[in-house]
Amino acid sequence: MPLNWIKKTEGAPVDAGAFSHAAGVPVAHLELWPHRSLPPKGFAGVMLAAFALILVPLFPLLGTPVAWGLLPFLMGAIWLLWAGLRRSYRDGELSEELTLWSDRIEVRRTNPRGPAQEWHANPYWVRVTMHEKGGPVENYVTLSGDGREVELGAFLSPEERTELYDDLSEMLSRVAA
Repeated sequence: MPLNWIKKTEGAPVDAGAFSHAAGVPVAHLELWPHRSLPPKGFAGVMLAAFALILVPLFPLLGTPVAWGLLPFLMGAIWLLWAGLRRSYRDGELSEELTLWSDRIEVRRTNPRGPAQEWHANPYWVRVTMHEKGGPVENYVTLSGDGREVELGAFLSPEERTELYDDLSEMLSRVAA
């Protein structure tokens, strides 16, 4: 599953003395990333298989002028497949990180192209909402607080977003209590 919780629940949530969330240990840290259905070895296998299958109709034509006429189009098809899969990998570099302290929650979204986006608020005032219908995707999860509403995990499956909503609701209710 493309989400990883690191929960720190042992011991007191806050060190004694003056507390700063930057120096303190987070209560929880969440990493989210899009699902990768084709690993790098699979990418190489797909490219090799496509190259071999495209050469099959070319074999009977070897040594004829027709082969030279078809070759640019067949190699163009291989190049388009390679470029499309590479673009998909670059788009998959998207990631989101949520860090939760007792007095602060931060969300950092790293986009494949463009600047990173950040949001933070006091977890006591943050509200987690799941829009089952009407959002851009099914079971759309948002965090509201500090005058803004941010999406979280829009690239996850509906079941994973439901699990994320349940986990976030439970973590925020524990921190706010």
